[in-house]
Amino acid sequence: MTKPVAREPLRRNSRANRERILATARQELGRNPDVTLEELARAAGVVRRTLFGHFPGREALLEALAEEASEALRSALTEGTAFAETEPAERAFAGFVFSLWPVGDRYRLLLALARRDLGVQRVAEVLAPARATATAILERGQRDGVFHTHLPAEAMSGGLEAMTVALLESVNDGLLEDDGTRVAVALLIATGVPEERAKSVVEAVAPTFETERDASDD
Repeated sequence: MTKPVAREPLRRNSRANRERILATARQELGRNPDVTLEELARAAGVVRRTLFGHFPGREALLEALAEEASEALRSALTEGTAFAETEPAERAFAGFVFSLWPVGDRYRLLLALARRDLGVQRVAEVLAPARATATAILERGQRDGVFHTHLPAEAMSGGLEAMTVALLESVNDGLLEDDGTRVAVALLIATGVPEERAKSVVEAVAPTFETERDASDD
């Protein structure tokens, strides 16, 4: 009796192709939101049929990117939230920034594609946990008197999110080099923390998140 041919190598190859397509899509869509699926296939080094075998259309590809981003954000927030629960608001917010920095490109891409492709509501669903966490930390810092109260916490959270995305764009454009440290300092300053105090807080918090930062640089 003939033994069945092992399919594991084929499955591994299929998974590798899918991951390569998604990684290429994140990169290319970040550069050009109008890139076509055919152009993405060429950039990923696969034939058109392979790409369409995984993602039958642009909508399916973008939804896969949204789900990937959602999982990455949830994973990052798990560590960031655990850290924040036991720390003062300044340190908690610095930790929040460091926890999300390794998935910053996914975050930025979602916002870039929000209105035209994924829809504002879908993106809001994905980002809701991160936005809620940031707002909660800001509210705590306002109550403790370490963050300014000129703006409501939710409004300040939205402004800091926009600032983070702009700084991510600067990194992608080669205008800024950062592992999250300079951005964390800048965001703390924006909350009302004095510059030297912000630098001291970030310096103290950074070692806790070095593994994630090193991984994001690889």
